[in-house]
Amino acid sequence: MRFTPQFLEELRARLPVSEVVGKRVKLKKAGREWKGLSPFQQEKTPSFTVNDQKQFYHDFSTGKHGNIFDFIMETEGVPFVEAVERLASMAGLPIPAATPDAARHEQRRKTLYDVMELAAKFFAETLSSRGGARARGYLADRSLPPQTQLQFRLGYAPGERFALKEYLGAQGVPVNDMVEAGLLIGGEDIPVPYDRFRDRVMFPITDLRGRVIAFGGRALEKDVPAKYLNSPETPLFHKGANLYNGANARKAAHDGAPVIVVEGYVDVIAMVGAGFAATVAPLGTALTEEQLALLWKMADEPILCFDGDKAGQKAAWRAAGLALPHLAPGKSLRFALLPEGQDPDDLARTGGRAAIDEVIGSARGLVDVIWSREVEGGTFATPERRALLEARIGELTAGIRDEVVRRYYRQDFADRLRQAFAPSAGYGGYGRSGYRGGAGSESPRRFTPRGAFSPGRGGSGGGRPQVAGAGLSLGRGPYQVASPHLATSPIMRGQRSSLSRREALILLTLINHPWLLHDHLEEAAALELAHPEAHKLRAGILAAFAHYGPTDDPEAERTRLRDWIEKNGYLEQIQRVGRAITTAAVWGAQPAAAREDVLSTWHQLVVLHRQWHSLLRELKDAELALGDEASEANYAWLRDVKGRLAEADGTEALIEGFGESSGRFQRSM
Repeated sequence: MRFTPQFLEELRARLPVSEVVGKRVKLKKAGREWKGLSPFQQEKTPSFTVNDQKQFYHDFSTGKHGNIFDFIMETEGVPFVEAVERLASMAGLPIPAATPDAARHEQRRKTLYDVMELAAKFFAETLSSRGGARARGYLADRSLPPQTQLQFRLGYAPGERFALKEYLGAQGVPVNDMVEAGLLIGGEDIPVPYDRFRDRVMFPITDLRGRVIAFGGRALEKDVPAKYLNSPETPLFHKGANLYNGANARKAAHDGAPVIVVEGYVDVIAMVGAGFAATVAPLGTALTEEQLALLWKMADEPILCFDGDKAGQKAAWRAAGLALPHLAPGKSLRFALLPEGQDPDDLARTGGRAAIDEVIGSARGLVDVIWSREVEGGTFATPERRALLEARIGELTAGIRDEVVRRYYRQDFADRLRQAFAPSAGYGGYGRSGYRGGAGSESPRRFTPRGAFSPGRGGSGGGRPQVAGAGLSLGRGPYQVASPHLATSPIMRGQRSSLSRREALILLTLINHPWLLHDHLEEAAALELAHPEAHKLRAGILAAFAHYGPTDDPEAERTRLRDWIEKNGYLEQIQRVGRAITTAAVWGAQPAAAREDVLSTWHQLVVLHRQWHSLLRELKDAELALGDEASEANYAWLRDVKGRLAEADGTEALIEGFGESSGRFQRSM
């Protein structure tokens, strides 16, 4: 069977060499390459390298070198045809049917690439000519200077009905080729085909190899049916399977740039100009599964950046729903909403990179967006409504194909439901009889989730916290829906500004005793940490544990975990943890502590931590309730919560010196 070059190129574009090789060889990132032990012979020192950008592997120990097809043939002993079939199955591409016309179709595709390249040159030359003055003025108004125009090969389609047709005809291009490439509008009812794009600024769209396959045109006149017009579906172009700036973004992502998805061509160009080179955009459509697959080839967690309006929020919800079934370990999405009324182009021009960094830094996880979508504006005052919410979330999680990811999502949503409706939390006004109307009454207040996904400048990073129900700001930590009074209180300031001693102790215990993760991995991963540095260090600890796996030697396990997190950029976080702990009296967190002391200390820390966070949530609800209704009952509730918070501070001292007073200090020396 003969495969077309186009099909083989598509396979190489969809399957990075590291992904194919990684199914057989354990690879580690080494700069811009990957390294591992040779799959062709036994060795102790890695000499096998993979380069995704150059699309090859090289084994220094044996001298073997090749691409993804060579690797499958070499390691699995199969012929080329079978290697292609296996790779096609991995990429989710159907094998093209062998027909007598296959060679002719491939030649037609090559011809169409040439036609599109000629069209791109015509549009670029027209932009720089006298006739392109108006288009150049539009681009100048959008802060797109000449060097940017050249970088993205921008052009101008003149207003004449047959300008491009006559130019291509003079180059010997048949009219049928122009129609098939989507450059002319023709058909049985159109006896004389004419230019599709007229009086528009032109944005060339390329495939992952950088070849022009389509165009997007922005109208200069206001009174036109379509402000933006894209090429139709052609043998070269399938809008749901391509991304604007995909070729350049793939290279930038390989070099370490974050992959960011925005909504329009100019937004992409503005983001690239601001320093975010791996920015892409869908092509006039909502994000598709094929585009999602392309994004995950570039990065594990692409960031979707939408306009800060209702439409942007709905787009985020749609994308989250699309991605949910396809999640895999390490593969997810993050979401950032812009300040209301601004798009990336506006933000880049007014605030520059710093403003964009603020928005990107506030990006929320997919699980937060799904939760927000399900509870936004809902009322859950009755058991039946809460049961319906639980059932709906159960259906969503059941659709996640990966078993491990599905299990963690179920756990996360179960925790959220428990926190939202548990009687001890008083959350949403349904847990305490004195809150918003008394026991059994249905509150008219709409449910607004903690940390709801709503637009705001810079997300949680800036601006005044808003009262629940008034449009909540994006946040990094768990307390982003606090009332203004609570947000400025010492309790909240302390949680956000500095790493708490308790969180530091939790992290230190895991660093010194990583064997805890053998039985308490899910518990450690689910703990609610307020400080961003605590989040970051925990992620490093879990990554190191996953990297090395369990061992029977606690000392060796501790040494290699600490070495790994220090070598991988977490030294600053470790130092911050050390500064947060001002005493060594918590014996169970120390390296030499006996196993039973460590377990007891860990249990105590976790219980106190959960209690503290539950009380903080209840404090927020109590303050909101008092703000809604200044009743004696609500005032008494607020005093009660504050009293229990003070008691929790005192209880924390119980872990001081644990082990030493029990005599375990001496036994463990």
